Amino acid sequence: MSGVEATGPGSRLDRALRLFGDVRPGEGAHALLMFLNVFLLLLAYYILKTVREPLILTTGGAELKSYAAGAQAAVLLGYVPLYGWLVSRLSRSRLLVTVVVAFVACIELFVVAGRLGIPYVGFAFYVWVGIFSLTMIAQFWSFANDVYSKAEGDRLFPLIAVGSTAGAPLGAAAAQALFSNGVSPWVMMQIAAALLLLHLALYTRVWSRPSTATGAATPSKGGGFGLVLSNPYLRLVALLLVLLNIVNSTGEFILARLVTAQAAELASATAGFDRGAFIGSFYGSYFFWVNVASVLLQAFVVSRLVKRFGFRGALLTLPILALGAYGAAALGAGLAAVRVVKTAENSADYSVMNTAKQMLWLPTTREQKFKAKQAIDTFFVRTGDLLSAAVVFAGTHYLALGPSGFALTNIVVVVAALLVAFRLVSAYDRLTAPPPA
Repeated sequence: MSGVEATGPGSRLDRALRLFGDVRPGEGAHALLMFLNVFLLLLAYYILKTVREPLILTTGGAELKSYAAGAQAAVLLGYVPLYGWLVSRLSRSRLLVTVVVAFVACIELFVVAGRLGIPYVGFAFYVWVGIFSLTMIAQFWSFANDVYSKAEGDRLFPLIAVGSTAGAPLGAAAAQALFSNGVSPWVMMQIAAALLLLHLALYTRVWSRPSTATGAATPSKGGGFGLVLSNPYLRLVALLLVLLNIVNSTGEFILARLVTAQAAELASATAGFDRGAFIGSFYGSYFFWVNVASVLLQAFVVSRLVKRFGFRGALLTLPILALGAYGAAALGAGLAAVRVVKTAENSADYSVMNTAKQMLWLPTTREQKFKAKQAIDTFFVRTGDLLSAAVVFAGTHYLALGPSGFALTNIVVVVAALLVAFRLVSAYDRLTAPPPA
C-alpha cells in the first residue's frame, strides 16, 4: 500500500472512515487499529495524569508541584540520550516492547512504594508522568511516521489523531468517575497499566508494516540532541515548538490571572463567596469546551483543511489564530473574551497543530523520527514551559506587567513563531519536492 493509490470503492469500513479522512481502499483496517492504539494510550495517560494531582498535592503541596517542570527537564537531559541509545541497538518492534514494558513496570513500582508509604512518591510520580506522556506519545507518532509514506500520512494522520483527541477527555472522565466511586489511586494506576498492555498488543498487530523512511537501514550511534542541533530543518522544528509552547503557557497564565482576579472581586462583594468553587467550576467548564471543540475540529475539519491547503495551512493555522487571540487580549479584553480566544487557541493546538506537528516528520529518516523526535517532543517542549515561567517571573516581579502587557509579550513571540513557521514550510517543501527528472 505504501505510496500506491488503490482504486475502487473499498470496503464498508473504508467508506465509513471517509467521513473523517481521505481513506483509500484497503487502508481502513490499519488506520482504525492505529486510531484505537493512540486512543488507548491517551485514555491511560489521562487516568495517570488525574491520579498524580492528589498524590503530589497531599504529600508535597502546591509549592513542590511548581518545581516539577524543572525536575522533568533535568531528568530529560539524561533520559533522551538513553532513549537514543536504545534506538541504535534495538529493532523497531523490540524498542516498542522494551519501552512500554518498562513504563508498566514503573507503574507497579509506584503502586508498591505508595502502599508502603515511602516519602515523596507523589513528587516522583508527578515527574515520571510528565516523562511518560512525552515519551509514549512521541514514540507512537515516530512509529506512525515510520510506517506511512508522506502521501499516506497527509491523508491518514488527521483520522488517526481523532483517537488522541477523543481519548483525552474520556480518560479524564473515567478518572473522575473512578474517584467518585471511591477507587483508590493505586487501583487506578493498575487500570492504566492494563490499558498500556492493550496498547502494546495493538502495536503487535500493526508493526509488521515495513518502514517507509529513508535511511532506515543505516542508523548512526548519534543521540537525539546531536541530530537536532546538526540539522537545519530539525533546528527549525525545535525552535517553533519552543516558541509556541512559550505562547501557550504564558496565555494560560493570563487566563489564570483574570480568573483569580474575578474570583477575588466577587468574594469582596459577596459574603461567604467560595473562590475555590468558582475557580474549579470555571476550569471544569473551560476544559470541557476545549476538549469538545478539539474533537470536532479533529474529526470534521483537519482532514479537509489539509486536503485544501496542505501542510502549509495546517502549520500556519495556530500562530495566525494566536496572533488574533493575543491582539484581543492586549486591547484589554475581559475574562469572557479571553476565555473564548484561549478556547479557540487550545482546541486548534490540540487538533490542527497536533496533526501538523506529526506531519513535520514524514520526510525525515527513521533515525530522526525516533531519536530527534523524542528529544524535541520531550526536552525542547519542556524548555518552552521553563522559558514561559521565566517570562512570567520577570513580568510579575520586575516589569509589573498586567494581562495586557503579557499579551503584548506573547504577540512578539507569536510573530517570531510565524517567521520560523514560514521558513519551516519552505524547508519542508524542499524536502518533499520530487527529484528532478
